[in-house]
Amino acid sequence: MRSPRPAARRLIAALGGIALLAVTACAPASTGAASTVDPAVGCGPTTARLPDQDVTPVDQNPPSRLPVTVTSADGGDVTVTDASRILPVNLYGSIAEIVFSLGLGDRVVGRDTSTTLAAAAHLPVVTPAGHDLSGEAILRLDPSVVIADKSIGPPEVFNQLRRSGIPVVLIDDEQTLPAISRHIRTIAAALGVPGSGDKLVARVEGEITAARRQAPPGRPLRIAFLYLRGTAGVYLMGGKGAGSDEMIRAIGAVDAGTEIGLERFRPLTSEGLINAAPDVILVMTHGLESVKGVDGLVAMPGVGQTPAGRNRRVVDMDDGLLLNFGARTGPAIAALAEAVYGECQ
Repeated sequence: MRSPRPAARRLIAALGGIALLAVTACAPASTGAASTVDPAVGCGPTTARLPDQDVTPVDQNPPSRLPVTVTSADGGDVTVTDASRILPVNLYGSIAEIVFSLGLGDRVVGRDTSTTLAAAAHLPVVTPAGHDLSGEAILRLDPSVVIADKSIGPPEVFNQLRRSGIPVVLIDDEQTLPAISRHIRTIAAALGVPGSGDKLVARVEGEITAARRQAPPGRPLRIAFLYLRGTAGVYLMGGKGAGSDEMIRAIGAVDAGTEIGLERFRPLTSEGLINAAPDVILVMTHGLESVKGVDGLVAMPGVGQTPAGRNRRVVDMDDGLLLNFGARTGPAIAALAEAVYGECQ
């Protein structure tokens, strides 16, 4: 098997620190049972889309009350005296999304490759190697504060920035629904806008609550999330703690990977997928493209033997939304629910 690029290796490490194995590797013992009914017959493939691809700030450039001293997730206190040039970076794009949603987008000076907001498209990228930060590229932007988490690095870059006198605040990198409000408040506090943070938390929590009501009654669908990078030979199935399980449960469905005992991300096997018996297969849009679309996915070992494969019931969603867990998570859940259930009603 061809060795993946360094950026791909780093991404997989962040998703669970697992080995890259072929799709036909041996399957773990399964506790799942195949469904006797195909509830997705006639539904076909669908793309989950947001009606608005950008963020709506809760405030317009709120004044920062500085200086503030906050505790960074990697230990130690960090004092922020200037939030006029903000660099928000992480693997998921969620930190930048939160900063823009707080109303501080005009102060952002750069972005990572995962930040795909239209409002950030003009900003220079500081991850030229995929998901690895470039200290030189960051220093050229002269940020007054960097907000990041441990999903991105390497750590040596953060050390380099701190030696240069730039405050670096790391938040925890837990990707769950409950963690979103904590992340918003931490970021807002570090940038001196706690009031805007409270407003954003209220909005996000309200949107998530409303979106979770969209699940229809009846037997919950079984959904398997597959992480696909065909160009790198990476094929994984999500399970408990992968983040995809939270989004699947949020729309009232059952995470098929969790049901067969998987944790985080594990190598995809034909036996495991058949035993998981998903009614729907959920993928990221670029991942689906990397295996030549729905036709290529259904042709993979085991996929055609599942209810989802037989019915070509594949739902894809933008890479920057599905596992983002940022300020647009409520609308993302609503869009996913509409894609999963709307075509079959």
